[in-house]
Amino acid sequence: VVLGSYYEKAVAWAIENGITTGTGEGKFSPEDPCTRAQAVTFLARALNAKAAGTAAFSDVPADSYFAEAVAWALQNGVTTGIGGGLFGPDDDCTRAQIVTFLYRAYNK
Repeated sequence: VVLGSYYEKAVAWAIENGITTGTGEGKFSPEDPCTRAQAVTFLARALNAKAAGTAAFSDVPADSYFAEAVAWALQNGVTTGIGGGLFGPDDDCTRAQIVTFLYRAYNK
């Protein structure tokens, strides 16, 4: 994270509030695209959201860091996946998908 960058305080806030732990080795990788798994995890953590059970997507391992967030997102209508019983956790999360996740999470 570049000191003085427009996102410096936001990243610090996200780390301090347990919304992100970064991408490993003390890095945040601000220029990298956000995956669908990361996007729903950020949102679920920001909302202190918890899930009952697991997500019914074949590409979401039950022991993954994002499993509970995806289960919460599915149970609360934030996502329906990408079709075919898949969530697409490693797919880039488009701006349209991110604002849809936000809209659905805040307008349920």
